[in-house]
Amino acid sequence: MKLRRFSVVLLLSAAICASAQNNKDHGTDIPNYYLTIDEVADSYKLLPPPPTENSAHFAYDKEQYERGKALRNTPRGERAIKDALWGNDYLAEDFSEAFGTEISLEKTPEIFTLIVHMKEDAGDLSTRHAKKHYMRKRPFAYFNEPTQLPEEEKILANNGSFPSGHTAMGWAVALVLAEVNPDRQDEILKRGYDMGQSRVISGFHYQSDVDAGRIVAAGVVARLHTNKAFCKQLKKAKKEFKKLSK
Repeated sequence: MKLRRFSVVLLLSAAICASAQNNKDHGTDIPNYYLTIDEVADSYKLLPPPPTENSAHFAYDKEQYERGKALRNTPRGERAIKDALWGNDYLAEDFSEAFGTEISLEKTPEIFTLIVHMKEDAGDLSTRHAKKHYMRKRPFAYFNEPTQLPEEEKILANNGSFPSGHTAMGWAVALVLAEVNPDRQDEILKRGYDMGQSRVISGFHYQSDVDAGRIVAAGVVARLHTNKAFCKQLKKAKKEFKKLSK
């Protein structure tokens, strides 16, 4: 039953991700953005091209892909399946343990609002230009091998692999939450880092896709700090956390 629920959410998430690539600006029906496509750093101009097939870098990508497959039938592999979910509630839940406090609309509405309204700035906008330009084939499609989540493969096969949107979202949220709660920065950043590595384990991204996702995410967070609406919400989130810490 739990896996069936995962499958439904994954398909919805993948559909949102795919539709975003075909729109001029905000690609989802949910207004979870602070920025516009013209405000984020252009991932195509910022990033080097993905590794070519005969390069040493691609050999490393293949090595990491094999290492990831070896972890699938372990607790770490189970965690990778959960990390594939990027709905608002799942995202908040994923970071709650590392944050040290439950993050939810009910318990921490300001912190919850902060992260869900920035996640697509990173997960969608920051990755869109490079994804569309390179249309890198995902590892499961390149190697013609199954992933941990077969129901997601058909949609994502037509969505560029480079850079990783899941990784960009997770790393950007981790950077912001570490600012809200600096005493837990190590735990928060590790959680955000692991969300990216989960994409390699699942077979949906190469390591170079994940590394690139973290780069564009950092750029998004820098730009968000120039956005008045984001800064206002960040201030509210810090104030809320301060009250919780007393």
